[in-house]
Amino acid sequence: MNPIITPYLALYQEDCINGALRHIQNASVDLLITDPPYGIQGEKLHRHYHRDEQFVVDGYIEVDERDYLDFSLQWIRQAERILRPGGSAFIVSGYTNLYAILDALRKTSLFEVNHIIWKYNFDVYTRMKFVSSHYHILYYTKPGGKRVFHQECRFGIGEKDEWGGSRNYQDREDVWIINREYKPGRIKNKNELPTALLVKMIQYASNEGDLIADFFLGGFSTAMVAIGLNRRVVGFELSEAMFAARAPHIASLIPGSLREDLRMPDLTKPVNQGKSWTTEDLAQLESRYIQLRSEGKKIGQAQAILMKEFGRGRFSIMNALQRIGKL
Repeated sequence: MNPIITPYLALYQEDCINGALRHIQNASVDLLITDPPYGIQGEKLHRHYHRDEQFVVDGYIEVDERDYLDFSLQWIRQAERILRPGGSAFIVSGYTNLYAILDALRKTSLFEVNHIIWKYNFDVYTRMKFVSSHYHILYYTKPGGKRVFHQECRFGIGEKDEWGGSRNYQDREDVWIINREYKPGRIKNKNELPTALLVKMIQYASNEGDLIADFFLGGFSTAMVAIGLNRRVVGFELSEAMFAARAPHIASLIPGSLREDLRMPDLTKPVNQGKSWTTEDLAQLESRYIQLRSEGKKIGQAQAILMKEFGRGRFSIMNALQRIGKL
């Protein structure tokens, strides 16, 4: 199929190893996020799951386990070439052939930032072994430049949970509990990364306008989220069926469309932190909240505005809104 090319998007229906050589310049990519084939007969995985495959697009392309070491080295060499100095990569892997990806990474100049464990719900039953319910996410970077990492992109350093723990610290721990998405009645790939997982990686490790690459587009989730967060995308998908099903839709997305749904971190200490709410305060809060919602503001957007206007933390605003019956 013909590639999909727009000012913010370049999608190619071809092998990523040769495709990257043809289409991506050296040191031009800010962030790579990719979920390569696992080399475990992925086209037959549905036999082990309790799920409806009716809407899964045929044509999933697996890699022979005997070729996995060489295959991993070839595409990771390309990842090393296209990343700018200081550029980063998130590589998702199961455990079966994790050693092959780690071996390939160690043969490059890329170095480890974190080895993240992604824990999720897993719909499979076992009798004679523990249930596998996690994937590995290898967070690596290319030396020679400044790495992007936005420490407070999701939670401010001073934000606390209901027990007084740091929400920022918790969000940056290297075990992520994010469930898979269920998409009944919707076209899907064999395996698709959930939006919440992709949003987290992109928020922390890139800036708006950055170029994000995905060597194995699969269900095109990375491309969709990256565009929604106002990043540019270049990617490859070898399956003609999956490319035909998803690429035209991705090209029609509006850049930045997901930004308004992002949680805004609280970066300043509230001036009224610890003060009790008066009856007058609560009346003003109710009136202002109703006004913001009538203007079309979403709940999260309204809360962020109220936090600034009332000099309160997020939980204080939420608790007060609950008291007056608005949440």
